[in-house]
Amino acid sequence: MTRLRLAFMGSPDFAVPALRALHAAGHEIAAVYSQPPRPAGRGQATRPCPVHVAALALGLEVRTPLRLRKDEAAQAAFAALDLDAAVVAAYGLILPQAMLDAPRRGCLNIHASLLPRWRGAAPIQSAILAGDSETGITIMQMDAGLDTGAMLLSERVAIGPRTTATDLHDALAAMGGRLVLQALATAPPPVPQPAGGVTYAAKLTRDDGRIDWTHDAAQLDRQVRALNPWPGTFATLDGTVLKVLTAEPMAGAGPPGVTLDGGLTIATGGGALRLLRVQASGRAAMDAAAFLRGRPIAPGTRFG
Repeated sequence: MTRLRLAFMGSPDFAVPALRALHAAGHEIAAVYSQPPRPAGRGQATRPCPVHVAALALGLEVRTPLRLRKDEAAQAAFAALDLDAAVVAAYGLILPQAMLDAPRRGCLNIHASLLPRWRGAAPIQSAILAGDSETGITIMQMDAGLDTGAMLLSERVAIGPRTTATDLHDALAAMGGRLVLQALATAPPPVPQPAGGVTYAAKLTRDDGRIDWTHDAAQLDRQVRALNPWPGTFATLDGTVLKVLTAEPMAGAGPPGVTLDGGLTIATGGGALRLLRVQASGRAAMDAAAFLRGRPIAPGTRFG
């Protein structure tokens, strides 16, 4: 294996397996770039992102610039690393052209979809929400566009009827680490993305998790599986926000949002959705049976 001099650029948990794989393979990681530490959790203590933590554990230098596009000093510092390549995985900042051009082999991106489907910020969640039967990883040669660069390698993974975003995230994160090593080792020829089949995965907000009971049960089931843990799916019960952590579609009919039994089977715009695990505001997560012991619900109760 040829030992390459690399920079790694990533921030969330998804990027950590790739960083560890590159380090374990013996590549020289000259610097790791990640988002700056930010307030998080109930106490809003300042915390470094997962890639930052992992890099420090590996003894690597970490850089956390607030911006890159208008920071000439940061761009010059990147160029001074004298890199063979940079590997980018869910970094969170747009790289200016000067940085894309600086490494001898350019910048390689680990993208969690089969491009050109689901370009953008939330490809894993979007694939489940859309009911796709498969997704995968694409290793892409980065250019100035939004996930528009030529493809180097890709690999597919099935999305089953009960696949969650967490399942898919973990499988794709491991796959990304393996494929980027292969791309660096074999330097496959770049293939332009097809002109057709382009879709975009917009950045998610909390409102995307609000359950609309007029949608059918299959769609709501995909929403629950796609949006947990972030931004989470939720409904309201007597004015209290209730997070829906797991659910399953069921047969049933009734006014949308109204319970069909003494449990948590709720009519939708097509079929019913049975809530299996929930979390009320300020409470621990619990399965439906435990929730109902503390909060009995009569048939005909309306959820918002």
